[in-house]
Amino acid sequence: MWKSIRKCAICAIVLLLGGVQAGRAQEHPPVPRNVVFILSDDHRYDFMGFHPNAPEWLETPNLDRMAREGMHLANAFVTTALCSPSRASILTGQYAHRHGVVDNNIDIPEGTRFFPEYLQDAGYATGFFGKWHMGHDTDEPRRGFDRWVSFRGQGVYYDPVLNVDGHQSKHQGYTSDILTDYALEWLEEQHEAERLFFLYLSHKAVHAEFEPAERHRGHYAGEPLEYKETMYPDAAGSETWPEWVKAQRSSWHGVDYMYHGRINFDDFYRQYAETLLGVDESVGRVLDFLEENGLAEHTLVIYMGDNGFSFGEHGLIDKRHAFEESMRVPMLAWAPGFIRPGTVLEQNVLNLDIMPTVLDVTGAKAPDDHVVDGMSFLPFLQGATVANWRDEFLYEYYWEWNFPQTPTQFAIRTPRYKYVFTHGVWDQDGLYDLQNDPQEQLNLIDSPEHQELAKELRNRLFDRLEATGGMHIPLRRPTGGQNDKRRPEGEPSTDPLIGRRPPS
Repeated sequence: MWKSIRKCAICAIVLLLGGVQAGRAQEHPPVPRNVVFILSDDHRYDFMGFHPNAPEWLETPNLDRMAREGMHLANAFVTTALCSPSRASILTGQYAHRHGVVDNNIDIPEGTRFFPEYLQDAGYATGFFGKWHMGHDTDEPRRGFDRWVSFRGQGVYYDPVLNVDGHQSKHQGYTSDILTDYALEWLEEQHEAERLFFLYLSHKAVHAEFEPAERHRGHYAGEPLEYKETMYPDAAGSETWPEWVKAQRSSWHGVDYMYHGRINFDDFYRQYAETLLGVDESVGRVLDFLEENGLAEHTLVIYMGDNGFSFGEHGLIDKRHAFEESMRVPMLAWAPGFIRPGTVLEQNVLNLDIMPTVLDVTGAKAPDDHVVDGMSFLPFLQGATVANWRDEFLYEYYWEWNFPQTPTQFAIRTPRYKYVFTHGVWDQDGLYDLQNDPQEQLNLIDSPEHQELAKELRNRLFDRLEATGGMHIPLRRPTGGQNDKRRPEGEPSTDPLIGRRPPS
C-alpha cells in the first residue's frame, strides 16, 4: 500500500511541476560545466519505481530521486537496440550505418573519433569505468580517456579481471560496486585538483544472464508478476504478426525456450529486478558524492540505458527488434539549481543526442569533418523550446550471425505510426498505430485503408537512409558461437507458465 502511495505521490509531483514546463523559457544560473554520464545495459524504459508502468513492488529510490529533483526524458530511444552499436552511437553521435559498428563482434573502424577526445582538447579530465564492448578481443585503453578501467567483452558480475590504465588485475567483489568505487576515487582526485571533468560510468548490469549482488538475492522472491497480453500465442492480433516473430518464441530469445530452457520466466524476471538494485545504489552513491563535496550545482548527471528489453511482449525476450520495449530506454537528467525539479520532457530524444548535448554543455567543439546525426537537448534542460525538433526518427538493426532469430530491420517512428521494413527474409513488414494500439498487437500492413500510409512511410524511411549514407547492408565474417537452436517440434515448453494462459 505504501509503495502505491509513494509512486502516486512521485508521479503527481512530476506532473505538477514538469508537465507544462519543458516548453517554458525561464531564467537559469550558468550551465553546469562538469558532466557525469551513467550507462546501464538492457534497462527497460519503464523499469523505474516512479514509472506508472513499473511493477508495483519495484524499488529504484535513486532513479526516482533523479526524476523528482531533475528531468525525466520520457520518450528516449536508441537507433539500434544492441549493445555495441548503441554505445558507438553515443560516443560518435552517429547512426550505426555511419560509424560502422553494426553488431557486437566488430571493433570500431580505424580513424573513428569519440567525443571525449574533444573534451580533452577543451581541457577536461576524462575517465571511463566499465563496459566498452566494441570488439571482444581487447580491453586496452581507448583514445579520449585519461583514466581507463574496463574489461573484455561482456565481463562478469563477480570477481572481474579489470584493465586499469593498461594493466590487468583480478578484483574481488561485485562488479557494479567495484566500478563505482573506482569512479568515485577518480572524482575525488579531480575535485582535489579543481579540474573540470567528464565521467563515463558504464555498467555491465543489467545484462543477461542476470546476477544480483549477494545482498539483493531473493529480495523480490514471491512478488507477483503480470504477464503481458501479447506473451500468449493466441493473443488478439497475433495472426497479423510476421512469421519470424512467431518462430522466435521457440528460440534462445523466446519465452517458450528462453536460453534453451536454462531458466524459467519468473526467476528470470525477478533476477533482472534484483540486479537493477545494484545499479540504482551506484547512482545514489554518485549523487551523494557530488552533493557532499559541493559539486552538485556544477555538474550535470545523465542516466540512460544502452537499449531496452522485452519481457514476454510478442512472445519475446531480449532486444534487437523494432518493437517499443526494445528501442525505448530510460533517460534522466539531474543538475540541482539548473534543471527545474520534476520536469517531464515529452519530445523524442535519441542516443545520438548525447554527444552534441555534452559538447554543448562543456563548450567543447567537434571538428568540421565529424558528421553528427544527433541534436543537442541542452535547451530543453534549460526550460526552453527548440524550433524544428524531430518528430520522427530512423531505427536500424543488422542481422547478426550469432543470433540469427532476428532479421535485418529498418523502421521509421512517427508520433502516431511505426513502419518496419524487414530485409532478407520471405516475410511481411510491420505497420503499427501507436496511438490506438500502444502494445503493437495489430499489424496493419495488410489493411486496405492503410496501404497509402504504408507506401508513404516506406518512402520516407528510405529517404532518410539515403540522405545519411545508409543504403548498404554490411556483411561480416561469422565469429563466435551461433545460438540458432529451436525448441524441437512437439517438445513442451520448458516453462509451464508460458505458451498457455493460466486458468481464469
